[in-house]
Amino acid sequence: MSIYPPASIRNNDKNELRTAVKVSVISIISNTVLSLFKLAAGFFANSGAMVSDGIHSASDVFSSIIVIIGVKLAGDKPDSEHPYGHERFECVAAIVLAVLLFFTGVTIGAEAAEDIYSGSYKDFVPPGIFALIAAVVSIAVKEAMFHYTKHYAKIIDSGAVMADAWHHRSDAMSSVGALIGIIGARSGLPILEPVASILICLFIIKAAFDIFKDAVNKMVDRSCDDETEDAIRECVLAHRDVIGIDLLKTRIFGNKIYADIEICVDGNKTLSESHEIAEQVHNSVEENFPKLKHIMVHVNPE
Repeated sequence: MSIYPPASIRNNDKNELRTAVKVSVISIISNTVLSLFKLAAGFFANSGAMVSDGIHSASDVFSSIIVIIGVKLAGDKPDSEHPYGHERFECVAAIVLAVLLFFTGVTIGAEAAEDIYSGSYKDFVPPGIFALIAAVVSIAVKEAMFHYTKHYAKIIDSGAVMADAWHHRSDAMSSVGALIGIIGARSGLPILEPVASILICLFIIKAAFDIFKDAVNKMVDRSCDDETEDAIRECVLAHRDVIGIDLLKTRIFGNKIYADIEICVDGNKTLSESHEIAEQVHNSVEENFPKLKHIMVHVNPE
């Protein structure tokens, strides 16, 4: 038997969508305000590092817009062309953000390596104290946004929102590089900025790879982990009329789970009784595993 997801699951999907959009809108507002603040600090305090950091923050606005588009598409109802839903659009958004994050890291590293190779860091003009303050504020704000966004990404199990969280972290790390460079330039050691930027580049690339890997795994119908499948088996076998499980297959579709279950019951049961058992098993599994969007329960006679 197969039952369309009930109102409780559909409402949960709507709540996840609202949460993702809310977090992304907050990200857009914070990045816009912060980028304007850093750009102003960079111009007035004569800090090229802070101007570049402000541009980086402005680019994160685009990332948050991608998240909103991705989660909205993923939340669309199933249709004739996509009968299983649109959850994988969120994976697509996560992959796009992972690629953007990768190129952000590569760009930071390449510019730093070029500065070291050419020796241009020696020509840095010591920036004003306003740039130093802006860097500290940027690190604090972006690190707070990272933890805020990551918290909700885990709650709604959203790869796209998690990717956006790591964009906040990459911006915080970029500001760390700017801070080190500003302190170095004011202390007569401007080479500290490109050296720190190279280390930050490696950190950002690692985060991009992890996000990309997670999104791809959700795109290729990977099964659930053994712990989840074992828990589903226990839930099914807890029904008094289920003698055994002949088949259990699971697959991850976006951030949702689909399952096919074949249960073994007494062959003397009537069709109506078998159907009732299947429905009870279906409802029990559904109640205990909120991420299960679609369950197919088939009855085999003993």
